[in-house]
This record gives sequence, structure tokens and C-alpha cells, in this order.
Amino acid sequence: MIRTVLVDDEQLVRSGLKMILEAADDIEVVGEASDGAEAVRVARESGPDVMLLDIRMPGVDGLSAAAELARLPVPPRVVLLTTFDLDEYVHQALRAGAVGFLLKDTPPRDLIGAVRTVYEGNAMLAPSVTKRMLERFSAPAAPAANEAEKRLSVLSERERHVLVAIARGMSNAEAGKELGMREATVKAHVSRILSKLEMTNRVQAAILAHDAGWA
Repeated sequence: MIRTVLVDDEQLVRSGLKMILEAADDIEVVGEASDGAEAVRVARESGPDVMLLDIRMPGVDGLSAAAELARLPVPPRVVLLTTFDLDEYVHQALRAGAVGFLLKDTPPRDLIGAVRTVYEGNAMLAPSVTKRMLERFSAPAAPAANEAEKRLSVLSERERHVLVAIARGMSNAEAGKELGMREATVKAHVSRILSKLEMTNRVQAAILAHDAGWA
């Protein structure tokens, strides 16, 4: 079972999410919280695999809670609940290790699929959403770009091509078609890229590529 905790200051939202998720036979909601501080306490007590976390809440907000959750001995996979007008906050959270975000009007089937995806260790941002988010930020300052280039220097030429495709918002299948690779080969390259960069998900790698001016 995928042990999940729901965090939102609105009881109605949590109830709706719980009803959707528990309709799946492999997901169990093991806790709920109404703010960031309570979310961290519930996470310590219940040890969830996945947490769905609203960004805007009274008291300790979702962004602060996500950073605190990332410091737990066994951190849960954190997915942020948001709307497009909060992209700047999502960008910060992804840098801190969150694995993605969902819009609050995500269809039930996609919500269940997202929880399964992050549980398996993958980031769950749709490629189009990744691209839209990255395009909202202006070109990085020279020092940041230089630091990003330095970190990316460990990649092979083929890995660089794959990372550029990811940063442009392509799925593994789309990147494979563009680069003349099988989808499984692209996936293997992505795994090596994350290992070399010491990152947990492809969104963080895409942000670094953006910082370097590759996309």
C-alpha cells in the first residue's frame, strides 16, 4: 500500500482528495493536516510514502513545510498542490527536493496516477507543465549560469543532449524520437544524469539546465 498524508487548510478539499485516493486499491490515507507545522508532526508519527501538500496555508505554509520534511531521516515524496499563478513558489520547492506539483482541479484518475508515479521514485510534472514553468523565469545572472555550467561539466555529450530535451519539456518518448534513441535508452541516460548531478528527480536537472542557459 502507498501510505499517503493529505495537507490542506480546507477540510472539504482534504475530504475530496481522500475519497478519490482511497477509491484506488493500492493507496491508503494514513493522516491529514491543516497546516505545515501539523504536517511535519503527522509525517514523523505516520511515516508516509507520499504527501500532498498545499502551498498556501495559515501559519507554516507548504513551502516551509516541504523544506522541513526534506530534512527528515526518511523523507516522504512531497507533491505540492497549487495553481499556475504560484509557479515561482513551486520553482523554489522543486529546488529543495519536492518531486512535483498538481493543480487542484486535476482529474481523479490523474491524481491517483501521480501518487503512484512519485511512489515509484519519479517526478510527476507533465512535460508541458515543466516547460511552461521554466519559461516563466528570466535568464539567470552570470554567476549562477557559470556555476550551473560547472556542475553540468560532468555529463557526456549524449547526456547533455538528453538533458536539453528534458529541459525543453519533452517526455522520454519525445526525446527518444528527437535524438534517435529508444525510450528505454533515454530513461537510462536520465538515471545516469541524476546520479552524476546527485539529484533526486528530472525536474531539478531541468532547472539546472535552464540556469546554465541550455533551454
